Amino acid sequence: MLAIGALVAVQTQINGDLAAALGGGATAGLSSAMVSFGSGFVLLCLAAVASRSMRRGLTSVRGALRAGQLHPWQVLGGCAGGFLVATQGLTVSTIGVALFTVALVGGQTASGLLVDRLGLSPSGPQAISALRVVGAALTIAAVALSAAERFDGPNALGVTGLALALLPLVAGLGIAWQQAVNGRVSLTGGPWAATWINFAAGSTLLAFATIVTVLVNGPTQSLPGTWWLYLGGPIGVVFISMAAVLVRVHGVLVLGLCTVCGQVASALVVDHLIGAGSLGRLTAVGAVITVAGVVLAGVGTWRGSRPGSRT
Repeated sequence: MLAIGALVAVQTQINGDLAAALGGGATAGLSSAMVSFGSGFVLLCLAAVASRSMRRGLTSVRGALRAGQLHPWQVLGGCAGGFLVATQGLTVSTIGVALFTVALVGGQTASGLLVDRLGLSPSGPQAISALRVVGAALTIAAVALSAAERFDGPNALGVTGLALALLPLVAGLGIAWQQAVNGRVSLTGGPWAATWINFAAGSTLLAFATIVTVLVNGPTQSLPGTWWLYLGGPIGVVFISMAAVLVRVHGVLVLGLCTVCGQVASALVVDHLIGAGSLGRLTAVGAVITVAGVVLAGVGTWRGSRPGSRT
């Protein structure tokens, strides 16, 4: 779960750099998202051709949809993932990975409480205990504290930059739901079938949005030749499949809070390496508080899941 957070931060920077290389703006942001999600989908299609078990999993999901065991909206989690990747290309070059992470985690943690309480994930309804609420609040505060340098000094953002941060905030609201429904699909067809369906839904949404944007604004610059700018898709395949497995065990909130630890460390390091951030005392204090928040949420989840606990 820590690795998932680190991979999200790295993918965020890669897709932001790809969008900048394509010329910036809405068309470049959506095009970079389409390249990222589309390349991941192509890899998964090749895997489906080669893997009989993956094809069986997809057949099982189709059968579950026909039988009513899965609802159509439960196979649309990739739309939330597609929107997240689009926000990476649209905002990161302006607000940086650290602030992007602050906004994303804020939305993700808040919605994780609701998603777990409603029982949308395979782990079923989980109590919203005081410890879980405090743990979530501490995690949000810790991420904001760790990235506080981004709000002051020579790299401080103006009103436009702060307004852009609303996009990853909205994307974060959808991530908890995405993890929950992908976990449901994974329970039926396995993690790789869930990942294929996730990328199929997201690629379809992004393809439509990209075509409309290109028709309105015109094409972007030609694709850059830097090879690592195209790693966003494969990275997404890895962490989406990991999350589809882990959410079945730990629930949406704990999965989300644990990924925050990886996101905090990776996002601040990435911003530091590209000259957009600084590592100092606030980072160390924020990291400690983040771990404390994760521990509290984990204890709250464990207590709520014991036999006889109130939910």
